[in-house]
Amino acid sequence: MPYPYSWQEKLAGRIPDELGREIDVFESQMELRRQGKIDERVFAETRLRRGVYGQRYDNGQRHDGQKVQNLRLGVPGHMKGPDTVWNAPGMMRIKVPFGGMTPEQMRVLADLSEEYADGIVHVTTRQDVQYHFVHIDDTPDIMRRLAAVGVTTREACGNVVRNVTACPLAGVCRGEAFDVTPYAEACSRFLLGHPDTQDFGRKFKIAFSGCKDEACALVSMHDMGAVARTRVVDGRTTRGFELYVGGGLGAVPHKAKLFDPFLPEGELLPTAQAIARLFARLGEKRNRARARIKFLVARLGIDEFRRTVLEERRKLDPDPAWTEFLETSCEPRESPLENGVARTGAEHPTGFEAWASGNVYRQRQAGYAVAAVTLPLGDLTARQLRGLAGIASRFVGDTVRTTVDQNIVLRWVRETDLPELYRALSGIGLDAPDAGGIIDVTACPGTDTCKLGIASSRGLARELRRRLSEKSLELDTAIEGLRIKVSGCFNSCGQHHVADLGFYGISRNVNGYTVPHFQVMLGGKWKENGGAYGLAVGAIPSKRIPEVVSRVTERYVRERKKGEDFQTFVARIGKLAVKNMLQDLAVVPDHDVDPSFYSDWNDPREFTLQDMGVGECAGEVVSQTEFILSHSERELFEAQLQLDAGDRGAAVRLACQSMIHAARGLVKIEDDTIDEDEDRILAEFRRRYCDTGVFYDRYAGSKFADFLFRAGEEAAPDASWEAARQQIEEAQLFIDAAHSCYGRLKGARAVP
Repeated sequence: MPYPYSWQEKLAGRIPDELGREIDVFESQMELRRQGKIDERVFAETRLRRGVYGQRYDNGQRHDGQKVQNLRLGVPGHMKGPDTVWNAPGMMRIKVPFGGMTPEQMRVLADLSEEYADGIVHVTTRQDVQYHFVHIDDTPDIMRRLAAVGVTTREACGNVVRNVTACPLAGVCRGEAFDVTPYAEACSRFLLGHPDTQDFGRKFKIAFSGCKDEACALVSMHDMGAVARTRVVDGRTTRGFELYVGGGLGAVPHKAKLFDPFLPEGELLPTAQAIARLFARLGEKRNRARARIKFLVARLGIDEFRRTVLEERRKLDPDPAWTEFLETSCEPRESPLENGVARTGAEHPTGFEAWASGNVYRQRQAGYAVAAVTLPLGDLTARQLRGLAGIASRFVGDTVRTTVDQNIVLRWVRETDLPELYRALSGIGLDAPDAGGIIDVTACPGTDTCKLGIASSRGLARELRRRLSEKSLELDTAIEGLRIKVSGCFNSCGQHHVADLGFYGISRNVNGYTVPHFQVMLGGKWKENGGAYGLAVGAIPSKRIPEVVSRVTERYVRERKKGEDFQTFVARIGKLAVKNMLQDLAVVPDHDVDPSFYSDWNDPREFTLQDMGVGECAGEVVSQTEFILSHSERELFEAQLQLDAGDRGAAVRLACQSMIHAARGLVKIEDDTIDEDEDRILAEFRRRYCDTGVFYDRYAGSKFADFLFRAGEEAAPDASWEAARQQIEEAQLFIDAAHSCYGRLKGARAVP
């Protein structure tokens, strides 16, 4: 029993005044919403800023049929209606700055998961913790219990500064310039609730990395990212940061731009504040599709953006918080429980060597190691987390961190204690090897709980993990370190763009049925802080994605040159060869021949987008529209080949042309006389699909139509490689949305 007496008694006097007031205010806002005195739109942003999300399923039943036991479904009668979170269980996100947790916090997180959620604690790709199937009425109590151990949900969601992430090896890494932990912590504290961060058009993400070469915190895909750097000035070593801005994944990824090659440590917080002020003032507010800071940086250009930020910086009134943390930033932040001792040749338990080879990192401090705890799909049970808290107390103390690949690491383990630590982890079922390897597949929640999920990312990831684990002894060392990442839609919450093999969920209409597919993405780079983004090479039915992984990896093992990494190999053989290799896998058998293709992983139901508010599709033979959409995809693939060949102008031209043809395919449904006249196609598409809203749904939205209308204006024969790549990304999203629109139309009425 977690608490022998009431939690109110236990927490008396432990909740910080500021956090307590915030929670009281939120509870009052909940009551006003119940009374109908706060508009749902306003309250939605309020609860998001407290970490409370809506969730896909509203009946306490998972899509795979598993009943959630610990779920309060009582809904006040006067609150029943389609627009309120009181009707459904939701998700709650908990902030874990730089991933740092203590055993006490872990125990509370475990208790709350059992008492208020479904007993599962989920670690996210931003080092946060999430609960699913939480009733909104319980959220203030959860917040208070967390606040009593120094944890908050404030600004875990919403249009604010999200959780500040950092390398989980910071402070113990052998290759870091210095420990970025105090800087990440100071940045998180300074910007949390700051007046200059409350008027953003969209969210803002920050990451800190101790070095540039490894993945660390994936700086290149963040709105603001800082890489530790040192300089010697007058014989003295000074600290600073290589600062980047304007990165982001999402529908169309942008790589962050270099803002300053060496920003002195004392300028970190005022510069972050100035960037926040500029984003709030000049960032897009109406069109959410272009409201991230990456679009502001792209619109102004990095030079003008830098000039404007520095001008903003000069206007700021001095704030003691900018530098007061620097007085202790060089001091050790962690200390081991006992003196370090190197491993001996003593006998080890069965399985230890395989676990240690992939899960143990030797610290720069002699005699100590970091042990990674592999969490399949980022999940562990409340019992496991409680057991892990006990293990942490025994072996490392308060030196636990979550990671961006959804695992947990225990720092400052004495090397001589590693075998015993392994035994302890085995006792709670957390002894899986291969942390960060090909078996350790990353996935977003997808259709399990996310309202925007299109395909089952977790179901696919679970199947890939199962198959790869079964053949683990046969895996070639060349592929053991490859990364597989899966997203349930184009938004890249699973970080598919920076994976060796990335997949994101889409749907296709096949013979009148909606069939789950994944776009296959190759060529992403996990190292160098997410140093390169992959591009889509084709849509494959969900049930054949495991075959894609087998074919691609087997060919890599068979044909790679000595020392050739996966990205170089894919670039050398070319996307056309990859496309040809996977072409037969794109074929979907008739429903009568193999109905399994028409359902998703771990879901016995026939696949549908109905949970997103989109009806099932029905139809019969291949139509002219389907042929035209297929033609547009072929053009887009040719654009990718042209980009690979170095002809950026041709790549942009073909990408724009592919969108025009996809739009023509939809117009042709209602106007069979439509010809190749571009102006007429655009005018008819706008009139028939945009002005009427037919093209828009929760999957597409107006932003994808904007890609089409903007393409001709922004296309340039002398486009940069990055601009050409972005044009291809936008074209792919527009074509996917055109497929989705066509599928909806077939379900709504008879179309050719």
